[in-house]
Amino acid sequence: MKPLSKATMMEATRLTRNGQLQEAMALLQGSSSDQASSAAGFDAQHDNDRRPAGGAASVIDITPPAATSKTRTASPSPQRDPRSEPKKSSIPQALRGFLDRIGTQGVEGLAGSPVATNTNPLPDGARFFARSYANAAGSRDYKLYVPSGYAGQAVPLVVMLHGCTQSPDDFAAGTRMNDLAEEQTFLVAYPAQSRSANTSKCWNWFNAGDQERDRGEPSLIAGITRQITDEFSVEPECVYVAGLSAGGAAAAIMGATYPELFTAVGVHSGLARGAARDMGSAFAAMRNGAAPNSQTSASGGLVPTIVFHGDGDTTVHPVNGEHVIEQAKAAAGLQTEIRRGEAPGGIRYTQTVHAAEQRGATLEHWVLHGAGHAWSGGSPAGTYTEPKGPDASREMLRFFREQTGAMRG
Repeated sequence: MKPLSKATMMEATRLTRNGQLQEAMALLQGSSSDQASSAAGFDAQHDNDRRPAGGAASVIDITPPAATSKTRTASPSPQRDPRSEPKKSSIPQALRGFLDRIGTQGVEGLAGSPVATNTNPLPDGARFFARSYANAAGSRDYKLYVPSGYAGQAVPLVVMLHGCTQSPDDFAAGTRMNDLAEEQTFLVAYPAQSRSANTSKCWNWFNAGDQERDRGEPSLIAGITRQITDEFSVEPECVYVAGLSAGGAAAAIMGATYPELFTAVGVHSGLARGAARDMGSAFAAMRNGAAPNSQTSASGGLVPTIVFHGDGDTTVHPVNGEHVIEQAKAAAGLQTEIRRGEAPGGIRYTQTVHAAEQRGATLEHWVLHGAGHAWSGGSPAGTYTEPKGPDASREMLRFFREQTGAMRG
């Protein structure tokens, strides 16, 4: 199948980002005379191009399932020309995947390089094993990392929610969270989204039924968390949740719907709970941001939250990071301090800290200047990482522990 030219893809990217969807669609469909120019052919090409280069600051496909559910290997019948289909008010099918797969490296982010894998052996005494959980909402697999220093003593638990197209192993490698667990002795759980629930393995943060307590995916993630706390010795005040992209949006939902379970939340390149209620509003929120649900949590209290977001993110608009903070800010009287710095890799950042007088920092917002849709300070051993940025994993852990210390104080 003849791929689209780089020039065509760059122009289609520009048109799409400007909101000229029909023009971009026409350009893609008219770029060649073979079936690669059809919507089905375009979609099939990107089924192969979905495999991102390890360590590249590429976009994560955060596409809702309805946008990727058609059979990608099927070609249109000779009698049916997709260009003759009636125009729809929603985003055209071929543009949905295209919109979400263009990353900070432009069309280079579509290169179909193999996904990097982590082949490092486990430390002696450590375990990283597969488990599963099921309830009335369905079932999900997950992986659990138990560090070599765990001997039955009470330790913290961090629940990590991967981004679209990722896996627990990939996310663990990219965030280096298992290395930090080995260093600081805590458990790490990696729930895995199933392809049957979302063909791109995205957490369904945009579905109304997956944003409520005791329903859908929140109930499954909470169930996984409770299964671990029931079977292992976990400090009840040291249970945290963090995620990237769709996983970041899901982490925000978990903090809002289960504030008694999670002490603090980390959201990297994600969106606030209630930013979308269906597929159409999901795309709007990703492109332009959206006013989130004003309900901050089930109890209406402050959920300590740390946010990382690149201001060069073309997948999830950086304003969504501000919305996460605003939604979490349920208490008055917070004092704000702005700090600026530069990571050893060269990426500059602005850190805004909102602190309660007697609690210390309760909200932090890190804006990564020039960074895209990727885990800051991550390892090239995983996908969708930006190694040159400040270490988001280590900073999240520092923030999490500060919240626990404030509770005990």
